[in-house]
Amino acid sequence: MSQLSPALSVSWRDYYELCKPRVVALIVFTAVVGMFLATPGMVPPAILTFGTLGIGLVASAAAAINHVADHRIDAIMVRTKYRPLPQGELSRPQALAFATGIGVLGMTLLIVFVNTLTAVLTLLSLVGYAVIYTLYLKRATPQNIVIGGAAGAAPPVLGWTAVTGSIDPHALLLFLIVFAWTPPHFWALAIYRRNDYAKADIPMLPITHGVDFTRMQILLYTVILTVVTILPFATYMCGWVYLIGALVLDGVFLYYAICMQWDHDDRLAMRMFWYSIIYLMALFAVLFVDHYAPLIYPLFG
Repeated sequence: MSQLSPALSVSWRDYYELCKPRVVALIVFTAVVGMFLATPGMVPPAILTFGTLGIGLVASAAAAINHVADHRIDAIMVRTKYRPLPQGELSRPQALAFATGIGVLGMTLLIVFVNTLTAVLTLLSLVGYAVIYTLYLKRATPQNIVIGGAAGAAPPVLGWTAVTGSIDPHALLLFLIVFAWTPPHFWALAIYRRNDYAKADIPMLPITHGVDFTRMQILLYTVILTVVTILPFATYMCGWVYLIGALVLDGVFLYYAICMQWDHDDRLAMRMFWYSIIYLMALFAVLFVDHYAPLIYPLFG
């Protein structure tokens, strides 16, 4: 029995790695915030539980399919060569079976315990990321991140529809924020890892148009992101707590983007990449705090 335990442990970790847990955690977090923003009170416990589980499982299934589709290029790139499939820890049929199982489970939870609209939109997001982006756009155009970003920007909308059963213009503002955030976030990583992408023959923007052009695009999209993040305040969706927090976070993001125009150290690009993750989490956290601020103020009055 003791000889089997290590193998079982490794297998568990390999399946866990297929889910891209850090990416899925960010997806689930933005979806959960979307749920809370959709209601002036509290999210019904069943919706919160099964909506979170369903969205998380389907996102994990999309990540596992991505592992299968990219197993050849993952074996070439330094950043990804230690993933379970390139290392031979799991086979493609095993990974696909796992993706199918958790994907079906996630969709079942959404259909049975949440609502059909959320289930359909979640399925479309899976197809957008795992099929349209991974199998086609990623290899077809340097605008892959911009076009394919729609799938990654869907989680806040999924959270919103889980609670309301409908798509609201304010939910689309959340979608727009993540959509505008995606290019500067990923292009910063692409600059740092451009040799990897070139080796794998992936037409990322720094390879097809050069690093200087990519740095300028990062700055332009960061400006767009800053404008977009003001819209929730401008449309009375959020209050001053959100605006102040968003402007502070945007200021740091812009600082990185501007510094990259003359500081060409790749380590700066990587620092911007890591900040962009903190940025999105913090921005949605501020959205959450601002939403419930009117309920908190009387407690201190």
